[in-house]
Amino acid sequence: QVQLVESGGGLVQAGGSLRLSCAASGFTFSSYVMSWYRQAPGKERELVAAIGSTRGNTNYADSVKGRFTISRDNAKSTVSLQMNSLKPEDTAVYYCNVRRLSIAYWGQGTQVTVSS
Repeated sequence: QVQLVESGGGLVQAGGSLRLSCAASGFTFSSYVMSWYRQAPGKERELVAAIGSTRGNTNYADSVKGRFTISRDNAKSTVSLQMNSLKPEDTAVYYCNVRRLSIAYWGQGTQVTVSS
């Protein structure tokens, strides 16, 4: 079965950096777009970044462009999110996501807290 396991969250001061990782299993990782979403308290879950399966094309939410970088390692079935210049408004639970056969799969999430 599809499994997504996130790691790397934590508490960081504004301006700092964190790197999130997601280990995927149960599907042909290299064939699917992988995404990171986040959900802040009282807000809807939102797309942060996505990376294509073959050419590795990327897209980002406007709020994180120039600060966050998504990458993938198809040999290791992992997708990462490098987050720099973090802001308090980046505080949220971050989720790894894959959509396969019209079903969205999610990891358990990892908490990122940015203090001012």
